[in-house]
Amino acid sequence: MVINVLGIDIAKNMFQLHNVDYNGKAVLKKRLSRDKLVEYIANIPPCTIVMESCGGANYWARVFQRSGHTVKLISPQFVKPFVKTNKNDANDAEAITEATSRPSMHFVPIKQVEQQDIQSLHRIRSRLVKNRTALINEIRGLNLEYGIAIPTGALKVRSELCLIISDKNNELTVSSREFMSDLYNELVEIEGKLKHLEKKVKQICRQNEACQRIMKIPGVGELTATAMISAVPNPNVFKNGRHMSAWLGLVPRQHSSGDKQTLLGISKRGDIYLRTLLIHGARAALSKCKNLDNEYGRWLTQKKCSLSFNKTAVTLANKNARIIWSILNTGNEFDLNSKKVAI
Repeated sequence: MVINVLGIDIAKNMFQLHNVDYNGKAVLKKRLSRDKLVEYIANIPPCTIVMESCGGANYWARVFQRSGHTVKLISPQFVKPFVKTNKNDANDAEAITEATSRPSMHFVPIKQVEQQDIQSLHRIRSRLVKNRTALINEIRGLNLEYGIAIPTGALKVRSELCLIISDKNNELTVSSREFMSDLYNELVEIEGKLKHLEKKVKQICRQNEACQRIMKIPGVGELTATAMISAVPNPNVFKNGRHMSAWLGLVPRQHSSGDKQTLLGISKRGDIYLRTLLIHGARAALSKCKNLDNEYGRWLTQKKCSLSFNKTAVTLANKNARIIWSILNTGNEFDLNSKKVAI
């Protein structure tokens, strides 16, 4: 049996395989359990294995690569148009194989364990930040029921809540004071975990030379640098900086027909977390980078004069994404103080 492309629809326990030969003809449709998959893949001749980029895909990609196979990951949104009739595992595996045959198809880079470690750190931190925000809103809302207004901001809420608990003249009862004390302890615990994770992020930045180089870009801090390194292990998967910027959803959407070219807002495709970090970093950079006598500063001044603040921030995030790609791809340094900055 000659296997050219093997499409696998992965799941937790059962895996559907769809094999095609060099002529694109299906030669095998097979369903395997998790404990038999590795042995089966190890015993077939080296071929191209394709899977959807979903939970566990990076792990299986590394396992299959160790057996000598070429592995590709494809975004599920590009597989869906090729699913025929009803959706099931067999049709999904066939659609994965069919989508792979398209010459213009885009594939997702395979992440190594180190990149997944950094992404896991960011995901845990992001969840803790959301939990802290929800907890702060709950604290402020509950205190309003007792006629106590707490200012916004994590630091103010923490300091004010401590004073509120110790104040015997407010309307808090014995029970409510006990609840507020528990909420205060929970807030302190979450902030302690966040500080611990931020120390890990700083440690990763100190040890990673690529992070040090891209952190010289205005608006790119430790969080953005480590998140970018984990999401883009190999910049060569992108043709150029605009390609990576489009992957991050920072380029305009099009709704064009014939001679009428219509550009809308940014596409917002790709990694929401990365795009958010780049835009928030750009907002911070707008207030710091003023009257710079170089190409970067003159370009930024021009955009400030012609666009609103938010549009300028998105435009700067787009530009920074392109610069990051250039730095990662060429190994060059970003020198903001030079008269001419390569962009």
